[in-house]
Amino acid sequence: MSLGAEYFRGVYECEADPFMLNSKWYERRKYAVTMASLPKAQYRRALEPGCSIGVLTEQIAARCEHVVSTDVVRSALDSARSRIGDTAAVEFALWSLSDDWSALPEPGMLFDLIVISEVGYYLDTADLTSAMTRAVEHLEVGGTLVAAHWRHDVDDYPLTGDQVHEVIAATKGLALLSRYLDQDVRIEVFVASDGPAVSVASSDGLDVR
Repeated sequence: MSLGAEYFRGVYECEADPFMLNSKWYERRKYAVTMASLPKAQYRRALEPGCSIGVLTEQIAARCEHVVSTDVVRSALDSARSRIGDTAAVEFALWSLSDDWSALPEPGMLFDLIVISEVGYYLDTADLTSAMTRAVEHLEVGGTLVAAHWRHDVDDYPLTGDQVHEVIAATKGLALLSRYLDQDVRIEVFVASDGPAVSVASSDGLDVR
């Protein structure tokens, strides 16, 4: 069964940053690898479900004209707003990856970047499969979906990080572009395409013969 909002409200009751996103080198390193993995220098519209206190949001916003960042805990969204400041470039919403996509701000909007960072394993297989199908429907052709997840088991979570990435990889309409893998984290970049992904060098006009 997927984890609901009540679970996360409990997590944030005692700590403003319960996942230590703002203090651990592991997290800073992971975010650096995630951002370096993105195949485009700039994006127009990004979606970041599960933004927590906005540490990654800040980095995404530096590469995007507009970002929709969501969470299911109001206090986390408040912390993210405080971190980012008053800017029209980032829009915050109370929303979960397993919620109806029509509840998003501007529900018909297509994104050219969707960031699935440390949220996939909160859903069970059925909910994640459905969410990824909807994600592809809201991703522009040629758009980027990046996924990053902790690989170690967590008793409360319905899925492991590797199981999450297997579900994403099996989603129709996504082609794997790149993968980073170590003992702790798996980071993969997918492109919205029915064919093979085109390398960054090829997209940049370099001779890859």
